[in-house]
Amino acid sequence: MAEMGSKGVTAGKIASNVQKKLTRAQEKVLQKLGKADETKDEQFEQCVQNFNKQLTEGTRLQKDLRTYLASVKAMHEASKKLSECLQEVYEPEWPGRDEANKIAENNDLLWMDYHQKLVDQALLTMDTYLGQFPDIKSRIAKRGRKLVDYDSARHHYESLQTAKKKDEAKIAKAEEELIKAQKVFEEMNVDLQEELPSLWNSRVGFYVNTFQSIAGLEENFHKEMSKLNQNLNDVLVSLEKQHGSNTFTVKAQPSDSAPEKGNKSPSPPPDGSPAATPEIRVNHEPEPAGGASPGATIPKSPSQSSLPAVVVETFSATVNGAVEGSSGTGRLDLPPGFMFKVQAQHDYTATDTDELQLKAGDVVLVIPFQNPEEQDEGWLMGVKESDWNQHKELEKCRGVFPENFTERVQ
Repeated sequence: MAEMGSKGVTAGKIASNVQKKLTRAQEKVLQKLGKADETKDEQFEQCVQNFNKQLTEGTRLQKDLRTYLASVKAMHEASKKLSECLQEVYEPEWPGRDEANKIAENNDLLWMDYHQKLVDQALLTMDTYLGQFPDIKSRIAKRGRKLVDYDSARHHYESLQTAKKKDEAKIAKAEEELIKAQKVFEEMNVDLQEELPSLWNSRVGFYVNTFQSIAGLEENFHKEMSKLNQNLNDVLVSLEKQHGSNTFTVKAQPSDSAPEKGNKSPSPPPDGSPAATPEIRVNHEPEPAGGASPGATIPKSPSQSSLPAVVVETFSATVNGAVEGSSGTGRLDLPPGFMFKVQAQHDYTATDTDELQLKAGDVVLVIPFQNPEEQDEGWLMGVKESDWNQHKELEKCRGVFPENFTERVQ
C-alpha cells in the first residue's frame, strides 16, 4: 500500500507539473497575442541584462586566462628544451659548466613557480567568481516561471469576478491561488532584486584584483628571469674571453718577428666547399759557403706528390725579395716574398688579432710564414691587396686566413 501511495504521489506531481507547463504556455501565448497583460519590471530587466553581460565577460576572461596559462606552459617547455640543449653542447672541460647547469635548474623552477602562482591567484579565483552564476541564472529563470504563474492566477481570478454568472466558491479558490502565487513570486523577486545589483557592482573589484595579480606575478617573474639571464650571459662572456685567449687551443712557440698563433682548424666556408689550395710551407736554408743564393724547399703534403712548376719557380724567385717579370725587372709593387693571389669567395669574420677580416671579392696577396712552424693546416699568410696598395707596410697589414674561404686567381 505504501508503494502504491508513493506511486500515487509521484503520478500526482507529474500531473501537476504537466498542468503548470500547459497553463504557463497558454498564458505566454495570450500575452504575445496581446489578449493578456504581462507584469513588467523594467528595473529588474535591466539587472538581468547586466547579469548576462557580466556572465559573458567573465566567461571570456576565464577562457583567455586559460589560454594565457597554456602559453606559459608552452614557453616553459620551450625554455626547458633550450636549456637542455645548452647543457648538452657545453663541453665538460669548459669553465662555467656547473654554473650554467645551476642556472638551467633555477630557470626551470622559476617557470614552475610562476605557472603555479597564476593558477592559485588568478585561475582558481576566476573559477570561484564564475561559480556563483549558474545558481543565480537558474533562480532568474525560475522567477520568470513564477511570474507567469502569478499573471495566470491573476487573470483567472479577474475572469471569474467579471463573469455574468458568478461562482463564489470558485472565486474564493482562485483568490487563494492568486495570493499563494504572488507570495512565491515576490519572495524570489525580492532576493534577486538585492543580489543582482550587488553582483554587478562586484565585477569592478574582481577585475582589478585579477589583473593586478597577473601583472604583479609577471613583473616578479621577469625580474627574477632577468637575473638568471644576466648570470648566464656572464658565464658565456667569461667562456668567450677564455676561449678567445687560446685557453682551449694548443699554442705553437711564438717567434720574435711574427704574431703569436695557436693551432687552428679552419672554419668551413658557408657552402661547405672543400679547400681549393694545397698547404704550402717554405723552409729557408742557411746561406751556403761561397756566397751562393739561399734556396727554397717546398715540402710535399701526404696527398700531393708534387707542386705545379709555376709555384716552385715563384718560390725560388721570391727568396731574394723580388719576382721576375717578363722584362726581368723586380716587381716592387708586390710585398716581399709574394707567391700568388687568391680571392675571397665568402665573408670571413676574424676571431683573433692576427687574422684577416675578409669580404667576398677581396683579393689577398699570399706570402710565406716567417716561421714555417707556425703555419697550421688549412691556413695561409697574406695581406689584402687594397691594404698593401694603400700602406705598403707588411707588419701592419699581414695576417692569416682560412684558405678554404678563397680561390686562387693568379
